[in-house]
Amino acid sequence: MKIVVCIKQVPDTNEVKLDPKTNRLIRDGVPSIINHDDKSGIEAALQLREKVGGTVTVVCMGPPQADVALREALAMGCDDAYLLSAREFGGSDTCATAIIISTALKKIGYDIVITGRQAIDGDTAQVGPQIAENLGIPQISYVEEIIPNEKGDVLTVRRQYEDRHHMIEVKTPCLLTALQELAEPRYMHAGGIIDAYAKEITVWGFDDLKDGLNPDHIGLNGSPTKVVTSFGKMAKGAGTKLDVSPDEAVAAIIAKMEERHII
Repeated sequence: MKIVVCIKQVPDTNEVKLDPKTNRLIRDGVPSIINHDDKSGIEAALQLREKVGGTVTVVCMGPPQADVALREALAMGCDDAYLLSAREFGGSDTCATAIIISTALKKIGYDIVITGRQAIDGDTAQVGPQIAENLGIPQISYVEEIIPNEKGDVLTVRRQYEDRHHMIEVKTPCLLTALQELAEPRYMHAGGIIDAYAKEITVWGFDDLKDGLNPDHIGLNGSPTKVVTSFGKMAKGAGTKLDVSPDEAVAAIIAKMEERHII
C-alpha cells in the first residue's frame, strides 16, 4: 500500500500582507506551518499504514524553504518526502498546481492520495479534486473517517455533507480530501526529529517532470485564472451599547436606520 499525502506550507498568521503590484501574499518574514487540514491528512495516512502496512510519502510544492514542512512530516513518521520547486512553477493557480502535482504523483506511484480539504491562505478547496480529475481516479471530499478493509484496497469513508453524513465505499486507487477533524496529529518526538534530518528530501524541478508537463499550462502565464486585485478585511468600528428598555432600544435603532437612509 503506497499512501501519498500532498501538503502545503502556509503563513502562520491572519495578519498577512499583500504585494500591491502582484496581488500575491508577502511571505518573507512570516512564519509558516503545515496547513491544518493537510497535517490531519498526514496523521490519517500514518494510522492507515499502521492498520494495513505500506509506506507514507509526503509531497509539497513550494519554494526551497518548504523543506521545513517536509521535515516536520518526516518527524511525524512519513517514510520519504518530495519537494516540487522551480521558477517555472511560480505563480501557478489551482489548476496549474494540480497539473504539476499530478505529474509528480504519476512518477512516484500511489494507491491512496490524501490532500487537505482546503488551504487557509486560499480557501479554494480545488486542488485535491483537480488532482483526482487529472489522474482519472475517484475522489471523496470532506472526509472525517476512513475505515480500510483487511487488505486496504477498499475503504469505507465517512463524508461530512451539510447537515448529514455520507458513508461511501471506494476502491483504490482513490483520492481523499481531509477535514481537520479526520485525525489529531501526533506529537513529534526527539528520535523522529533526528531521523527526519538524517533523511534526504528529493527535490524535483521542471526538468525532472518536463516529460509530463506543458510549459504553457503551468506557472503564472499558464494559469487560466489571474488575481485582479486583493485587499485585507476592513476593520470594524466600535459598536454602540444601548442600556435602555426594549421599546427605547427599538426606537433608537429605527432612528439610526432612518438617519442613514437604510429605511
